[in-house]
Amino acid sequence: MPANGVRSNAVQMTDVHVAATAPGSRTRDMVEPAAEFDVFFRAEFQRVVRTVSLIVGDRGRAEEIAQDAFVRLLDHWVKVSRYEQPGSWVRRVAIRMAGRAAARDRKRRTLEGSSQPMGTVSGIGETDTDVVAAVKLLPPGQRAAIVLFYFEDRPVSEIASLLECSPATARVQLHKARRRLATILGEGAHGVA
Repeated sequence: MPANGVRSNAVQMTDVHVAATAPGSRTRDMVEPAAEFDVFFRAEFQRVVRTVSLIVGDRGRAEEIAQDAFVRLLDHWVKVSRYEQPGSWVRRVAIRMAGRAAARDRKRRTLEGSSQPMGTVSGIGETDTDVVAAVKLLPPGQRAAIVLFYFEDRPVSEIASLLECSPATARVQLHKARRRLATILGEGAHGVA
């Protein structure tokens, strides 16, 4: 310490940095999870939005649902970040929220007696418009299974985990969805893989 008893700012800032990043420091414990969450959010948010967008059929609504799912994740981040696949946790929450939103929308449209068009989904080619429109007509569970299997290339075991059901139930959901899509699209039972 200098003779006047005042340390320079550089020394004070270094001391603060050392104290803040010392193992077990309260500041470090708060900063590291926040930084980890930020990195995770940036890596996963758009993927979750795309999945939800395909389920609810509206990108704006999908972003809101994904944001809500990430808010829930933030509340549980310290625990969930230690999971082998924290992305599955947030995706599962978002899919459940999307399913509930889709069911509410379907009930509302039924009560209103209208067939208002749903929003558009970005990232889907023009040739896929009929398929996406048909997928929107599926019940939420079947819709989620189809989105996860065909649009995200996820295996049945992972779909089962995300939908919180057995692999057999996930396969049944896919089978029913394929049959329904074949009917909607006017293709034979073998037309939709």
